[in-house]
Amino acid sequence: MDTMQAGSRVLPANSYRRERWKNGAGWTREILRWPEAGDWDWRLSIAEIEQDAPFSRFPGVDRELVLLSGNGVRLRFDDGRAVELRPPHERLRFAGEEGVHGELLDGPTQDFNLMWRRDALDAQLWHRPLVGPMVIFAESGSTWALHLLAGQARFADDSRLPGLSAGDTALFAAGTERLRHVVDGVGEALLVRMQPVAR
Repeated sequence: MDTMQAGSRVLPANSYRRERWKNGAGWTREILRWPEAGDWDWRLSIAEIEQDAPFSRFPGVDRELVLLSGNGVRLRFDDGRAVELRPPHERLRFAGEEGVHGELLDGPTQDFNLMWRRDALDAQLWHRPLVGPMVIFAESGSTWALHLLAGQARFADDSRLPGLSAGDTALFAAGTERLRHVVDGVGEALLVRMQPVAR
C-alpha cells in the first residue's frame, strides 16, 4: 500500500473533481483518491444519481454508501436483495463485486461513497452530530476524514487549518506519530477511519 504523506488539510467542496462513473451511467464528484495516480487503495466521492442506473463494479473493493440529499434510492442486488436508503442519512456497506441497480424513489439523490481495497485496508464510517468541540485522534499509520454534512466548523487547535462549511472535507493522515485535532462547531459530520490491514 502506498502510504499517504503525514499531515492534515481541508478540501473545499468547490475543489472536488466531477467525472463520469466507471460504467458511464452517472456522475460523481471525487473528493480524493489515494494514491492519486494509478490504482487507488481508497477513494472518497459523492455520487450524483439522476436516473435509474446500474452501479459500476469494483472487484476486490468494499464500499459504503450514505444518502446525503434527495428522497432516497433503492438498491437492487443481483441476488434478489433490495435495500432502500432514505433520509436523513441511511447507509449501506456492500462488496464492490456485487451487481447493483439503483432506483430513485422520488427524484435525484446525492450519495457519499467510501471505497477501499479490502486486502490493504480496514475502513469504518460513523455519522456524528457536531455540538461544540470534537477531539479527533489519528493513530500512527491511520488516515481519517471528516466530511461536514451541515453547519459550520473551525479548528480549535494550533493547526491553522481553515474552517469548514457544509460539503467540505478535512483529511488527517498520521505518519509514525499520532495526530490530534479539535474541531469545534455546530452541525453534522461523517467520520471515516482507514488503517492498514494487520498482516
